[in-house]
Amino acid sequence: MNLPNKLTILRICMIPFFIACFYLPFDFSVYIAAAVFAIAYATDALDGHLARKNGQVTDFGKLMDPIADKLLSAAALIMLTAMDMIHPVAVIVILSREFLISGLRLVCADKGVVVAASAWGKLKTISQVVCIMAVMAVYPLGIDWLKIAADVTVWISVALALISGVDYLIKNRSCISTK
Repeated sequence: MNLPNKLTILRICMIPFFIACFYLPFDFSVYIAAAVFAIAYATDALDGHLARKNGQVTDFGKLMDPIADKLLSAAALIMLTAMDMIHPVAVIVILSREFLISGLRLVCADKGVVVAASAWGKLKTISQVVCIMAVMAVYPLGIDWLKIAADVTVWISVALALISGVDYLIKNRSCISTK
């Protein structure tokens, strides 16, 4: 197994540790969780870079890398909801979009169409990472205006999830034709 694929597996293995950090008996446990999240997401950038640079793109990586990303983001969003740091409606919209587009990719793949990541999709992913990190950074501080700023990043992420989802559906509508 090549290094990029090992990094993808490492990212998945870090998820339980990330979740466990929220339950550590320290006031700053969210910051430990944020550090684990940041390291895990750094493996995403690194594995993709290494795979392309070294010609190590594999079917395993193509399948598991986006799954690892979605698992990590979903775990973070759910934990932040459980800790009352993110509005549940935001998480429902974001996760619904993820399921919908993953389903679209499966339907398109069955028809021989590869749905590549779009600029909107990449922007959505970046906004999710930013919003998750912002919420984890400021909510424990209890400063209202910082919480409002973090909440704005959450709703920007929701908007980008919706925009990118609609973009994928429009661009790939031929795959979901009802005819």
